Amino acid sequence: MTSATGTPPVLRLEGVSHTYAGQRRRTTVLKDIDHSFERGTFYTVLGPSGSGKTTLLSLASGLDAPTRGTVSFDGQDLTTLGLGRYRNRHAATIFQHYNLLTYMTAVQNVTTAMEITGVKPGPGGRRARALELLERIGLDKDTATRNVMRLSGGQQQRVAIARALACDVDILFADEPTGNLDEDTARGIIDTFRELAHEQDKCVIVVTHSQRLAARSDRVLTLRRGRLTAGKGPR
Repeated sequence: MTSATGTPPVLRLEGVSHTYAGQRRRTTVLKDIDHSFERGTFYTVLGPSGSGKTTLLSLASGLDAPTRGTVSFDGQDLTTLGLGRYRNRHAATIFQHYNLLTYMTAVQNVTTAMEITGVKPGPGGRRARALELLERIGLDKDTATRNVMRLSGGQQQRVAIARALACDVDILFADEPTGNLDEDTARGIIDTFRELAHEQDKCVIVVTHSQRLAARSDRVLTLRRGRLTAGKGPR
């Protein structure tokens, strides 16, 4: 399937279902999901707790493979491309529980991600780029050079966001990225997502409970009872 421009979508889920095997029964969380995601677009996925939003994010970001169906990047099945290669070169995730390297400072968490993914930092080097991103989301140099375990939950979440932004990827995923942030900082993060999509041609996919965040996205998707339905958000 191609987009209106004749190019394949950057991300395509086709016939995707996912089932978990429990001790007594198997539970199907996602059911035959078909959806395409385009570059230059900011998507939000809404749904009640337990609807499978995080599972959907895990499959789309290459952290897991579906029980049935295919997930494709630029027309290539992720199982052929390689999940590790996809995650390292093409997709970055902002996790709800941060997943920071706890023995490092904030700036070291960001520069390490850049080293792993091979990002070219520019003339100032990786550290300068990392400090720039951290300051952009509200962490000054003094805070950025502290061990992340000395930071508050909201500050750790900002580090996780900066780490993902530092990776020059095609798709940015986020799981409740504004949940622990104050209103002003959350608004700034949403502005950053919109800029990445509209000015840098990234595909941004955010799982959230926030109607306010969804209202600022381009496309609002709803996941309920394992089914994904699409609407259109204001630009």
